[in-house]
Amino acid sequence: MMAAITAAEHGGEVSLLEPNERLGKKLNITGKGRCNVTNNAGSEELLAHVAKNGRFLYSAFSRFDGRDTMRFFESLGVPLKTERGNRVFPVSDRSFDISGALEKRMRALHIQWIHDKADALLVNDGAVSGVAGEKQKYEADAVILATGGVSYPATGSTGDGYRMAQTVGHTLVPAVGSLVPLVSDDPCCAAMQGLALKNIQLTVHNQKKKVIYQDFGELLFTHFGLSGPLILSASAHLQDFEKNSYTLSIDLKPALDEKKLEARILRDMDEKKNQNFSSLVAGLVAHSMIPVVVERCGVDGETKVNSVTREARKALEMVLKQFTVPVTGKRPVEEAIVTSGGVKVGEINPNTMESKLVKRLYFAGEILDVDAYTGGFNLQIAWATGRAAGEAAAAEENKSKGSEAT
Repeated sequence: MMAAITAAEHGGEVSLLEPNERLGKKLNITGKGRCNVTNNAGSEELLAHVAKNGRFLYSAFSRFDGRDTMRFFESLGVPLKTERGNRVFPVSDRSFDISGALEKRMRALHIQWIHDKADALLVNDGAVSGVAGEKQKYEADAVILATGGVSYPATGSTGDGYRMAQTVGHTLVPAVGSLVPLVSDDPCCAAMQGLALKNIQLTVHNQKKKVIYQDFGELLFTHFGLSGPLILSASAHLQDFEKNSYTLSIDLKPALDEKKLEARILRDMDEKKNQNFSSLVAGLVAHSMIPVVVERCGVDGETKVNSVTREARKALEMVLKQFTVPVTGKRPVEEAIVTSGGVKVGEINPNTMESKLVKRLYFAGEILDVDAYTGGFNLQIAWATGRAAGEAAAAEENKSKGSEAT
């Protein structure tokens, strides 16, 4: 939609092929239905939050950054607000206001929405000449592929764009999930299923004990492993589980250093000296976590607090500061918020998003091998690349019209 609007604003005669029954189906589920439109940031900060191939986006972000996106939507009559982490949402907390504004702008620009599914690119003499849909063929001076990746296939991201790009010679980087829940075979996850931990620090180490990722926030234990904002962000940093192994370390008490935590536990032990060890732990962690922490401390939960050894107390402190969970992989790519992988960016002109292999063929959004962390950065990639592709495609069409006139 951004590519179509931009092309039309620059004088292009635009048709949008969309097989879904309504526009913006995937957009409407982003941000849990609130739509994290973008991040209130300039190009340098945006690039710092791109997980893969950030340099490719330098030109697009330089010309259309997060603040440009905010101005664009506010000009369409959508009031925006900035929340923690510079995340931008519509004031209404309704993603439909974003998709609705885009649809209204398309109508104003007389963009034709064709309810059809693109099936193949039409190419003549090394240049695109149109698209074959399931219903008919459509001639065009330029074509923009903005078909998304393969995450949330029910929204239309079925990988068709990958297939079409590959058919005309483009290289595909295998698609994997990014911003996706993580799988663990540690029984503690199923035991604590449904438990959400807030205000904790997560650190991810690889097999070489190197810190891969660290941040504060919240996570969720599930029957298969872990999910939640921190986990989704961490997942973008975890690659190739066949060669690498990763361990999550959760600091349950990040506001307390080791000395303060020790003092807190000693105070609690004095107050509960005639109670069971499980009661002591109950004052420190959530209810469903009690038996897991007790087991990890190697202490019988029925042991009286006044009988707990120094070693056992130290073990409790260690568990609270470094609650470890090994992860064995990611959930299927279909469950990912975004797809990592796609059309190889080395085959795309970063200034125009035009294919270097097929003239007048452009790409925008998640079909490209670029992805970013949570916080509105992935949608910003969509807006910026859509903007760049729309401008370039319109310029190509205008040039073609000029040649015909000549």
